[in-house]
Amino acid sequence: MILRAPVLLLVGAGLAACAGHTVPVSQAPAPSAAPSAVVTPSTDSVSTRPDSAAVAATVRTEDVEKEAVRLFGPEGRDIVAGADDNDLPPTFDINVTSYATNRRVLAYLEFFQVDARDRFAIWLSRLSRYEGMIRERLRAKGLPEDLVYLTLIESGLSNSAVSRARAVGMWQFVSGTGRLYGLTVDPWVDERRDPYKATDAAVNYLSDLVQKLGSVYLAAAAYNAGEGKITRGVRHLPGGPSDSLTDETFFQLADRRYLRRETRDYVPKLIAAALIAKQPARYGFTDIPRTPPLQFDEIRVPEATGLDVLARLADTTTEALLELNPQFVRGVTPPGREVTVRVPRGAGTRTAERFDTLPATSRITFVDHYVTRGQTLSDIAKQYRVSVTTIQGANPTLRARTLHVGQRLVIPMSGRVVPGAAWNSATADDGARARTSARSNGGASSVAASHRVRRGETASQIARRYGVDLDALLDYNGLSRDSVIKAGRLLRIPPSTRASKNQSE
Repeated sequence: MILRAPVLLLVGAGLAACAGHTVPVSQAPAPSAAPSAVVTPSTDSVSTRPDSAAVAATVRTEDVEKEAVRLFGPEGRDIVAGADDNDLPPTFDINVTSYATNRRVLAYLEFFQVDARDRFAIWLSRLSRYEGMIRERLRAKGLPEDLVYLTLIESGLSNSAVSRARAVGMWQFVSGTGRLYGLTVDPWVDERRDPYKATDAAVNYLSDLVQKLGSVYLAAAAYNAGEGKITRGVRHLPGGPSDSLTDETFFQLADRRYLRRETRDYVPKLIAAALIAKQPARYGFTDIPRTPPLQFDEIRVPEATGLDVLARLADTTTEALLELNPQFVRGVTPPGREVTVRVPRGAGTRTAERFDTLPATSRITFVDHYVTRGQTLSDIAKQYRVSVTTIQGANPTLRARTLHVGQRLVIPMSGRVVPGAAWNSATADDGARARTSARSNGGASSVAASHRVRRGETASQIARRYGVDLDALLDYNGLSRDSVIKAGRLLRIPPSTRASKNQSE
């Protein structure tokens, strides 16, 4: 059902004076993130349903015309006829009209316009980047498209947002719920930060909640607090749980304080955010820059590769690739598995072809650095000739202002061999050795790597994998060329040979 703007707001602004921007749901662009075996361009075209905009405009005009006649008599039709499309009030597919004058909604309307004005303006500028994609997915699932505004109150559409409850990303998933809805969350990949995959997960979660609870606003509250808290609250309502739960049920729960304050305010915040987002100028948000939707191709990357290496292959910047791929929390694709990587539109084929000719030893390397007294993140970045952003991307929990002596940092350095130690957490003994090494060589250190032999592997294969001399590998492990190396044996990779190999490349 299409709902018109609340009468109170319509009168306050004047029928012919409303200049708020309306976002017809039929005009939202929708980039696709479907995987491909090689290269897949995203689609950012305008919706192909040609009649939907006209239908929406007709519904809006009829609603306004009826309201104008009620307020001003027959001449109300002439007022509407003289107004252009931007003068028409916005339409909503969530029940905004019934609750626009709720005291909590009014309080958050004021809060967003005054106390949080600067932040909300930033959030609105981000909205245009993802709104079309989110609406497309909500529509495909049969959900109200205005649930897109949950992203405003959840995270301000920030893919890097982290809450006190350790919920992450635009849709603020905790790890357990994220995994339940198909998101990968591990030390290498955190798809809660992927706006496309996280949106798919959020839409599926919201769909399940709507089906179970029967109300969009109860589902939104459950998204915030959990389904269990909402159903327990419903059981406490006078007369017990009803067979028919509605949006009004949420406000009954909120008025009786059966929910914690954050959840009581969650739906009013959604309504307030929707009102402002649909007509920002009416609420004083003018000249909001519109961030264009991301446009990209997708390639498949089979092994650990630095995003800076892929950026070079795609003729773009590391920052641009990090924006397209925020799920790679270490600034590198994970070892041992194939993943999809987004690259700028038009660069997919070129990047894939260049990657196919890239030597394995040129994909990336890590150096373990242990912080010494007085060092800053900027000092360390200059030492390794990488950017601060690159180091932060490789160390997602890093706080630049709270470095402490002995803290282990993973430094991605493209074009060199990947030490196996970078793929595992350093032990306490490793840390002690590395700190001693760091004091003696100005801070740089590489903890000795090790490799467990797999069935069918030869010493030559292992030496090539780590870019070391075969004889050096054998000597370092007390072996000769005639030695039999059994599967399961742990071989140490000689660090001195690895270092000399790095310097020669």
